[in-house]
Amino acid sequence: MFLGEFKHTTDNKGRLSIPAKFRQLLVNGAVVTKGIDRCLFVYTKMEFEKLAQKIASLPLSQAASRAFARHMLAGAVEVDFDKLGRVLIPDYLRQYAGITRTVVLAGLFDRIEIWDSEEWELYKKNTEKTSEEIAEKLGELGI
Repeated sequence: MFLGEFKHTTDNKGRLSIPAKFRQLLVNGAVVTKGIDRCLFVYTKMEFEKLAQKIASLPLSQAASRAFARHMLAGAVEVDFDKLGRVLIPDYLRQYAGITRTVVLAGLFDRIEIWDSEEWELYKKNTEKTSEEIAEKLGELGI
C-alpha cells in the first residue's frame, strides 16, 4: 500500500522522481490521471483497471457518469520509469494540477496523489480547520 508524504521537484521536461518506496509497488507499470481537488492520481496498472471497470459499468444515460468517465479516463496515461526512477508527467496533466516545480507525493493506500506543494499546504490547512466536522460526518457513515 502507498503511505507517506514526500516532497520532490519536477525538472524542465516535466519528469518527476518517484520515491523508491512507491516505485517498488509500481514495477508492473503505472497510470497517471486527473484526480479530484486539482491533483493527479497515480495507480498501479492493476488498480487502474479495476477502477476503469467500475467506471465503465456506470449508467451511460446519466450525465454525471459520462462526465466522471471522461474526467478520469480520457486524460489517463501509462507512464514508464527511466533509469533514475523518474516518470514524465505530460504537460496537460501538470497544467490541470497547477504543478510548477515543487510537488508533494502523498500515499493514500491504493493510489498516490501528486499535488503542487503550495496547493497541498493550502488544502491541508483548510482540511485541518474542519477535521472535527469531517470526523463527525464519517462517524455517521460508520467509520
